[in-house]
Amino acid sequence: MPRSARDIRLTELKDTISKLNELIMTQTKSMDSLQKTIENLRQELSNKQAEVDYLKAKLFGSSSEKCKSPFPGQMNLFEELPDERISEIIEPEIIDVSAHKRERKPKACYEEMFDSLPRREVMLDTLTDEEKGCPVCGTQMVPIGTETARTELVFHPAYLERVDYMAVTYECPSCKDSLEPQFVKDEGGEPLVPHSYVSSGLAAHVMYGKFINALPYYRQEKDFENRFGVKIGRGTMAHWTVYCAQNYFSPMTDYFHRLLTGRKFVAADETPIQVLKEADRRPQSKSYVWLFRSGDDGLPPIIIYQYHQTRNGDAAAEFFQGSAPGTYINADGYAGYNKLKDFKRCCCYAHIRRYFLEAIPKGKEKDYTDPAVQGFLYCNKLFEYERTYREKGLSYKQIYSCRLKDQKLVIEAFMAWIDKQNAPNGSRLARALTYARNQRPYMMTYLEDGHCSISNNLSENSIRPVTVGRRNWLFCDTVDGANASMMVYSLLETARANNLNPQKYLEYLLEARPDKNMFDEELENMAPWNPKVQERCVNKS
Repeated sequence: MPRSARDIRLTELKDTISKLNELIMTQTKSMDSLQKTIENLRQELSNKQAEVDYLKAKLFGSSSEKCKSPFPGQMNLFEELPDERISEIIEPEIIDVSAHKRERKPKACYEEMFDSLPRREVMLDTLTDEEKGCPVCGTQMVPIGTETARTELVFHPAYLERVDYMAVTYECPSCKDSLEPQFVKDEGGEPLVPHSYVSSGLAAHVMYGKFINALPYYRQEKDFENRFGVKIGRGTMAHWTVYCAQNYFSPMTDYFHRLLTGRKFVAADETPIQVLKEADRRPQSKSYVWLFRSGDDGLPPIIIYQYHQTRNGDAAAEFFQGSAPGTYINADGYAGYNKLKDFKRCCCYAHIRRYFLEAIPKGKEKDYTDPAVQGFLYCNKLFEYERTYREKGLSYKQIYSCRLKDQKLVIEAFMAWIDKQNAPNGSRLARALTYARNQRPYMMTYLEDGHCSISNNLSENSIRPVTVGRRNWLFCDTVDGANASMMVYSLLETARANNLNPQKYLEYLLEARPDKNMFDEELENMAPWNPKVQERCVNKS
């Protein structure tokens, strides 16, 4: 019996329904499989998060070495301390870096930003008489008050002025008609530089331009010609600097040197420099700038730069000759500082941390199982403690007590961790571990006194002006020029560290003209921390 079109249609619909049911079953199985995969991934993520939380707690939580329930399969980073020490452990304050929220610094207002600038008010008068008329009755309105509409900073370009000092000749009227008339001439004092037109202000401006703004003499030469139409040669400016340094600046830097050798807490650093004209040396030879400065001792900061031909540690030993035994010095890992035999050397944890940071593989910054990350976090833990001390405004005595309570155990655990690490030769991690192991004798020194610093950042910040300037002026021409440059740097940076306007202080010294015959009491009156100098050279317009 032939099938009707309706039967054929029903059969096709049944087949379609059957296929759809099969497809639904297949999709359901696929969804079940995906759901199981998602659950497995969630469980794996949960396990990883638990591992991360555990490691955070170990590195950033309590410093107690005893752990009741160690994470399964995870090595205990603090398991090497002897059992008899466990009862002596003092729980430090918990510092959870991930949960720490630093308060956002409020945006500075104009009164704070421009407090040092002279101020002038300009009354606005831009409305027409029609605009000043009352829209209701037409009467002219009258002013009843003012408010600040906007603030602008107006730049007034500098200018040069020629000043001719006229010598006055005096004559005795009584002896005028005699055989021996008497005359006297008022020629004033000696010029700043013999046979030169330079003033104290111009010399200070030139030196400030080179050593603070890193403008080489040849750029200043072009600037003087382009802006003022005056030709001042680069050789002339260099001569001014050398003469002023040798005759006026050296007494002050020598006095700073004598003061610094009497300090108990000092710091040092060094950086290469090139001097072209040096006896028995090729122009390509590498010389060095040595930086010696005061530490965080609560006294006025002193910063001194010296030029030396080599990086030999004798430079440091010679500079600190006469310092008291037991002086603390903060420096990097350079072995040359070992020549300071009677000094107590503090390591720089910023350098140690930097080596571990450079050893962290790309993309592994949050992998707390990576040894480089662990070494970095040990150092970070110490710096977090130091930050909290500063925020709380602790005294040096309180810092000393807190360091023994909080940081000593971290350093001991760090040392034990270092001893157990192995890394492929030549790798960055091996380099970091070697540097840290070499610093082991000095890792605990800063715990002896709250005045000691955990890092050598003070010196690194002070050596930066030289490295920035070196990228611009490239080299010193002569040894005299190098020595003069170091004296100018010493005065400018010491003035800046004492919150003075460095250019004003340099100009003040060139006007006062200290000399080598002055006593220390006289030089003290010209030091950047002297109240009268502070009042005159304060960093305000």
